[in-house]
Amino acid sequence: MRRREFITLIGGASAVWPFAARAQQQILPLVGFLSSWTADTNERFKQAFRDGLKDEGFVEGQNVSIEYRQMETVEYDQLPKIAADLVARRVAVLFATAIPAALAAKAAATTIPIVFAIGSDPVDMGLVESLNRPGGNATGVTFLSIELTAKRLELLRQLAPKVSSVALLVNPNNPTSPMQIKDMRVAATALGLPFKIVHVDSPGNLENVFATMVRQSTDGLIVGADSMFLSYRTQIADLAKRHSLPTIYFAGEFARAGGLVSYNSNFVDSIRKAAIYVGRILKGEKPADLPVLQPSKFELVINLKTAKALGLTVPQSLLVAADEIIE
Repeated sequence: MRRREFITLIGGASAVWPFAARAQQQILPLVGFLSSWTADTNERFKQAFRDGLKDEGFVEGQNVSIEYRQMETVEYDQLPKIAADLVARRVAVLFATAIPAALAAKAAATTIPIVFAIGSDPVDMGLVESLNRPGGNATGVTFLSIELTAKRLELLRQLAPKVSSVALLVNPNNPTSPMQIKDMRVAATALGLPFKIVHVDSPGNLENVFATMVRQSTDGLIVGADSMFLSYRTQIADLAKRHSLPTIYFAGEFARAGGLVSYNSNFVDSIRKAAIYVGRILKGEKPADLPVLQPSKFELVINLKTAKALGLTVPQSLLVAADEIIE
C-alpha cells in the first residue's frame, strides 16, 4: 500500500469514528422520569430509581438514558404538558410518581409503557384493569397512602390521647382528596371524634390555615397524602410544632424533617421496586403481564425530640413497634 493511500485510509477512519460513537450514544434507550414533586424532594427518589435500574443491569449514561422532569412549583396543571413533551421525546418507558403525574402520563402515552409509583388504588384511578392483571400499557407500585387514614387517626390518638377535635389537611386539587375525606369521616365517626376538613391549595396559605385551626380549638391533625405537602414538609412540620399541634403524616420524610410521627410504606423502597419493573420492560416484558406491587410492610417513624417539645409521652407499645426513632 502506498504511503498516500495509507494516510487517506487513516484520515477517513478517524472521521468515521466520532460519528460511530455518536450513533452508539443515540441508541441508548431513553426513560422518562415524571414527578409530581419539586426538585429538592426528588433527589432521594431519583437515587432510588437509579438503584432499581441497576438491579436489572441498567446504569445511567452507560446503557440507559434518563430524562428527569418535575414541576418548578406544585401546580398539577403543569403535568399534562410535561408528560406530552416526554412522549414527544419517544421515551422507551415513562415512569410517573404520585397520582397527578401518573394520570397525566396515562393521558399522554396511549402505547408507550408506563410504570407508576403512587399512593392510591390504581384500579380506582383508572390506571389499570386489576392489580394482578393490569392490562393496557401501565403497571407499577402503590404505597397505599390513601387507604391508611383510619390507621393514622388511631396512632395519633395513642400518641396524643387528649386529642378531642381533629382536622384532615387536604389539597382540593388532588384527585384523591374525596377518597381521603370519605375515609376520615368514617374513621372519626366510629371514634365519636369531631373532625374538620381543611383545604390548602397553595403553600402560601399554610400559615393562615394553621393559625385558623388553632383558633377553632383543633388539637390534632392528619396531613393528607399530597405532593405539595411532601414538598413543603419542613414548613408544615415547623408550623405544627409552633402551634403545639400533634400531627401525623403520610411519609417518613416528614418525621425526619421534624414532624411528630408518620405511618406509611417506605417511598424510597417502593420507587426502587418500580424502577426494577422499568428495567424488566426495557428487557422486553409487557406492563400488562406485571402485577401491581403492594407494600408488605408499613413504616412507623417517631420523632422523640418533637414529642418532648409537644409535652407528649410516647407509649412503650409505640416505641417497640416503631421502625425508626429520631432522637
